[in-house]
Amino acid sequence: MLSETSQKVNKTNILDSFRKVRKYSEDICKPLMTEDYVVQPIADVSPPKWHLAHVTWFFETLVLKPYLKGYEEFDPQYNFLFNSYYETVGTRWIRAKRGELSRPTVKEIYEYRKYVDDAMSGLLQQNLPDDAVDTIITGLNHEQQHQELLLTDIKYILGNNPIYPPYDVNYKEPFFSNGSGYTKMEKGLYEIGYKGNGFCFDNELQPHKIYLEDFQISNACVTNGEYAEFIKDGGYKNFHFWHSDGWRWINENHIECPLYWHLIDGKWYEYNLEGLKPLDGNTILRHVSYFEAFAYAQWRKLRLPTEGEWEAASDKFTWGSRWEWTESSYLPYPGFKKLPGALGEYNGKFMVSQKVLRGASVATPEGHSRKSYRNFFYPDERWQYTGIRLAK
Repeated sequence: MLSETSQKVNKTNILDSFRKVRKYSEDICKPLMTEDYVVQPIADVSPPKWHLAHVTWFFETLVLKPYLKGYEEFDPQYNFLFNSYYETVGTRWIRAKRGELSRPTVKEIYEYRKYVDDAMSGLLQQNLPDDAVDTIITGLNHEQQHQELLLTDIKYILGNNPIYPPYDVNYKEPFFSNGSGYTKMEKGLYEIGYKGNGFCFDNELQPHKIYLEDFQISNACVTNGEYAEFIKDGGYKNFHFWHSDGWRWINENHIECPLYWHLIDGKWYEYNLEGLKPLDGNTILRHVSYFEAFAYAQWRKLRLPTEGEWEAASDKFTWGSRWEWTESSYLPYPGFKKLPGALGEYNGKFMVSQKVLRGASVATPEGHSRKSYRNFFYPDERWQYTGIRLAK
């Protein structure tokens, strides 16, 4: 996951980064009421309390226990409660039942975080072996991933409350200007994958060349107004635009619009973190599934880009406001190797039946995105800030 990073990291910088990342997780939760911390509307959405505990469990289990001599666990039961999917580490509580954990309390989880943070602060002032530094940096990136999930899970929790309570009435989504026109890319060999000496996840390796035919990729992401025209034209009622699985999905689940859209008295509204507001047609579309992205592209007589096309062209357009669906299945790159131990379960075990997303979103923490980053979700998932960029 790291390329020569251990030899170049300044221990003070790691401590500062650790404190900054840990503080931001708690900052995200400041607008919440205690009751908000324990809700789990669906299996994919974890309670905020669980996120705060799980990222803390990562540092306790994978850093403090092996590298801090004499460290005593805060509570041995937490290894069972807050392990997510690491079979190497042991058994765990069922994902779909995380919302049933009324205990430990929110207060106790914050005490857990402080206990682990104090121990980590002491450890980070010691001379550490390279593998410890690597794991700590992975842990910071892991927590940043959960910060993105934390914000989107909070939005789902509140956005599915029938009174649509705001997360924060003063919240303002970061502004991203949309582009226009298409970028033309000539056929030839292009190199994709992570290149450099900083952090990357193992699924971004190894850098390799791919051959691409001539193509064009949109400089703009699809807007709410453009997608509303698809709905108005009967896009959700015409099976010609949909994969068979997608057509079954919208019919079985009565899907007629993007997540958080509501048709009230003939007018579209959208739930945002500041509450339910009239739909802004100029805003970049968000919260659509791969099935919906594909159907929209079919309706436009265009297509989604592959992840190789997206990365090859990414320096030529502005990205970062939405995770963008691609036409690529989530598979290993040539030469991909799993890491040993628990970290080897991080990405490789999920390389089946999912689609790649590229870019970042308004929920992505600062400094966590790069053009080689490979996000991945199942085709029907849309609670993340997922959008559409077209190609031809």
